[in-house]
Amino acid sequence: MSDSEEDSQDRQLKIVVVGDGACGKSSLATRFAQEAFGKQYKQTIGLDFFLKRISLPGNLNVTLQVWDIGGQTLGGKMLDKYVYGAHGVLLVYDITNFQSFENLEDWFSMVKKANEESDVQPVISLIGNKIDLEHMRTVKADKHQRFCQENGLISQFVSAKTGDSVFLCFQKVAAEILGVKLNKAEIEQSQRIVKAELVDYPQDEGPIRQENSQQSKICSVQ
Repeated sequence: MSDSEEDSQDRQLKIVVVGDGACGKSSLATRFAQEAFGKQYKQTIGLDFFLKRISLPGNLNVTLQVWDIGGQTLGGKMLDKYVYGAHGVLLVYDITNFQSFENLEDWFSMVKKANEESDVQPVISLIGNKIDLEHMRTVKADKHQRFCQENGLISQFVSAKTGDSVFLCFQKVAAEILGVKLNKAEIEQSQRIVKAELVDYPQDEGPIRQENSQQSKICSVQ
């Protein structure tokens, strides 16, 4: 395939989401891919797979293959095969669960080992999830930043529940993989789409809030 033919097609990037069970990986992937959040926790069996097309600066269209790997599979036989060849990896932990942060060392080691012989060395982002529960935080932000600095990781805090910065965390990884720079306005726009949803309906409760949030999600996709 010539360069021009390749340029005319969407780039496909494999993004793998890993971390302990119940830290919000599936909610993160689902929120990004389908603009939805399930309140009931369901353990992922094996993996879930999503495809989503996004645009980056310079009219660059990219299709992200998002692989959501079950938290119970650390040490599982298939795990290295799932992670092998990933262009990007999201290391996810729950900011209210210190154990999920401590276990990142094991997840990080697994990712590096799985890609030792790969031609692709993944861009890795550390994702502190559940920032809507800031008042319950047990992992201090400086510990998060130190882990990023020591291991050369992208840093991001998100809430899969509210959607805060979810699109941005995937956008940042894709941009880093492709060597595209996001300017401040683009970053703010990615965050503002979700923040508008929170501002619009702070007083709603129950089924009414669900209905309104569905409407706002449809708006935010555009």
